[in-house]
Formats: sequence, structure tokens, C-alpha cells
Amino acid sequence: MQNPIYIAMTIFNGRTSAMLSGFATALALFIGLSAPAMAAEMIMFEQPGCVWCMRFNEEIAPAWPKTEQGRRAPLRRVDIHQPLPADLAGIAIERFTPTFVLVDQGQEIARLRGYPGDQFFWALVDDMLAKLEP
Repeated sequence: MQNPIYIAMTIFNGRTSAMLSGFATALALFIGLSAPAMAAEMIMFEQPGCVWCMRFNEEIAPAWPKTEQGRRAPLRRVDIHQPLPADLAGIAIERFTPTFVLVDQGQEIARLRGYPGDQFFWALVDDMLAKLEP
């Protein structure tokens, strides 16, 4: 049986390494071109024990990813008691939950404070999404 280090060195000699590097570059380019750019997100600021967050979770959350609204702005949850993710540093956080913030390319587009119930929520979200660039 050959030494595993010798095998690894043989596999990753200059020529094979260059070939692997080229393959990795091509794969990254292919993934970048084929993956849709996700520009918009619906950020849901929430906290444990929030009754209105629980209502949203029961009435809206299961359907969200299946809707046109959910496809345009996937839901991303952020606990207000945890550190704010770096990519949301420019978004003002509130203590009122839930708060829904439509973000596009790191910029706040619209904000909905509170959950008004399933009958009003969809219309308010449609108004928010109408502010996005087509």
C-alpha cells in the first residue's frame, strides 16, 4: 500500500492542480450565472413569546414561500435580542414585534409595524412590494 501523502502529492502536482483550479473557476462561474440573484427579502423582526408573531406563524408563514409575494421577497427572520446580522447594519431595529421590513440590495424599501391579521396583511405587503423596482 502506498503512502497517502505520496498519493496526495502526486494528485496535486502542478498540472493537475491547474486543471482543478480551472474546473473550480468554471464551476463558480456556472453557479453564479445559473443562480438567480436574490435582491429583495422580507425581514421579520421577532422575539420569543410574541403573541402576534405566533399568529403570523400560524396564519401566514406556512403559505409565504408558496405565494408570489414570498417568491419576490423570501422571508428572513431576525430575533431582536440577538446581534443584528452584518448585512442588515443599515436597517433600524425596533422593539415592537413583529416588524416586517422589505429590503432590496441592503436598502430598506418599506416597513410594516405589527401584524394586522391575515385579511389585511396581504394587501399591505402588496403595497410594500409595489415600491420595488420591476
